[in-house]
Amino acid sequence: MPDIDPESTFRGLPLTAEQDAEIRHYIKKRKQHGEPWDTPELTAMLKDMLEPPSDDDLGLGESADETIAEAERAAASVDEAMEPIEASEEFHAAMESEAMKHPKD
Repeated sequence: MPDIDPESTFRGLPLTAEQDAEIRHYIKKRKQHGEPWDTPELTAMLKDMLEPPSDDDLGLGESADETIAEAERAAASVDEAMEPIEASEEFHAAMESEAMKHPKD
């Protein structure tokens, strides 16, 4: 991955190449439609990019760990010799079964 060059990113912000491209695409589309581009939506996008929410803000944590454990138990029920579609169906059925066994409050 190339180093981030603040001189070449939008407003010199420490954005990744993908983030910078997304911002520039947003501005281009707004200009094409004759709309103002320096909007509260752009400000919110930049804030999210520069300060992404933590796992705690998203309310993850224990529930994410539980989901991972459920997925691992469900994956154990899938036989490697199964056809991909059958394996997918079996995995999803096992996930539903695990969710019923361990309902989230």
